[in-house]
Amino acid sequence: MSVYAALGLTPIINAKGPSTRVSGGLLSPAVTAAMAEAASLCVDMADLQAAASAVIARHTGAEAGIVTSGAAAGLLLGAAACLARLDPARMARLPDATGMPHEIIVVRSQRNAYDHAVRAAGARLVEVGLPDRYSGAGIRDAELWEIATAITPATAAILYVLTPRSQPSLAEVVELAHQHRLPVLVDAAAQLPPVANLRALPATGADLIAFSGGKAINGPQGSGILCGRRDLIMSAILQNLDLDLDWPSWNPPPTLIDKQRLPGLPTHGIGRSAKIGKETIVGLLTALELFAAESDASRAARHQQILDQLRQLAPELPFTLRPGPVPLLLLAAANARQALVELQNGHPAIHLDPGALDQGLLRINPTCLRPEDLPLLAARLQAIVIPS
Repeated sequence: MSVYAALGLTPIINAKGPSTRVSGGLLSPAVTAAMAEAASLCVDMADLQAAASAVIARHTGAEAGIVTSGAAAGLLLGAAACLARLDPARMARLPDATGMPHEIIVVRSQRNAYDHAVRAAGARLVEVGLPDRYSGAGIRDAELWEIATAITPATAAILYVLTPRSQPSLAEVVELAHQHRLPVLVDAAAQLPPVANLRALPATGADLIAFSGGKAINGPQGSGILCGRRDLIMSAILQNLDLDLDWPSWNPPPTLIDKQRLPGLPTHGIGRSAKIGKETIVGLLTALELFAAESDASRAARHQQILDQLRQLAPELPFTLRPGPVPLLLLAAANARQALVELQNGHPAIHLDPGALDQGLLRINPTCLRPEDLPLLAARLQAIVIPS
C-alpha cells in the first residue's frame, strides 16, 4: 500500500505545474536518494549552510547564498537582513522596526500577494508609480525618478519583483539604489529557466535575490535560494539559525558568519519559523547541480515530448502549442471553467493551469506529468471538453 493510500488519499494528475497548492513537482531519483542519505546522519546546520553557500556561489557568481524554506522565506529573511543588517539588537526587535529605517520601496505594478513576506519582517512598503499600461488607461508605468523621489532617511531597501515586463529595468534600479547606499531585494521566484538567470541576476549588482527551489530547479517543494552580498546573507542566516548557544563556545564557519563583526550573539530571529531541514538543503543542492548541468533546449525538448504524446492520444482536440522555456499546450474550450471544475472533481482529480480561463483557454503544463498519466488525461479531456 502506498503512503498516500494509507492516509486515504488518491494522488492527483498534475497538469498545472509545480505549484505549492498541488504539492509541487516530482523529484528525481538522485534528489530523493540524496535526501534519504542526508536524513540518516546529523550535521551542524551552520556548517551545512556554509557548504551550501559555496555551491550556490559557484552557480550564481554571488558572494554568498543560503538554502531557504522556499522563495517566500527568502523574501522574509532578505527583508529582515535589510532592516537589521548586523545589529543583534535590531534582529531581536523585529518585526518591531521602531527607530530604524524600515520603509522598502516597490513599484506599484509589482505588488503581489507574496510581498506579505516582506511586510512580515517589519517593513512598510512604499508604492511608487501608476500602472496605466495594466489598467488600460495609458502606456506608462513607474519611472526611475519616481523611485528616487521616494527615498528618504527611513528607506531601508528597494524591492524589485522580476518579470519580463517589469519596469524600470533591474539594472537601472540597482544603479539608483547604490547611489543612495541602499540594497535591492529581488523576487525572482519564477524566473528560472533560463538557467542563465542564475548568473545574470547577481551580475546586475542586485544585493539579494530569492529563487524558488521547488519550481524549475526541481528541488524539494519547501526549498529556495537566497543569494547575494556576503554581509546581508550573514544577517539573513543569523536570523534563521538556532542560536541557543554560549558566546565563547560558538564557533561558526567564517566563510558564512564572521563572528568578529558582531558585538554579541543574536537571539532567535524572526526567520526562526522559516527553519529548513538538512534533508531539504541537500536535496536542493543536488537538484541545483542537475538543473545547472542541463541546457534550456534539452529541458524544453523533454517537456515538449510529453505534450506531443498527449496530442497524439487526443488527435481530435484542437491543441495549440505555445513554445518557450516551459512549453505549454493551450486548448480553447466553450466550457473552459466548467471543464476545469469537472476535471478537478473527477477520480483521480486532474488539475490544469487556470491562468487563461478568462480567455476561454485551458492550459496544460508538462513539468509534473508522468507518462502513465497521459492516457487518462487524454480520455478525460476528450470526454469533458467542448472545443470552441
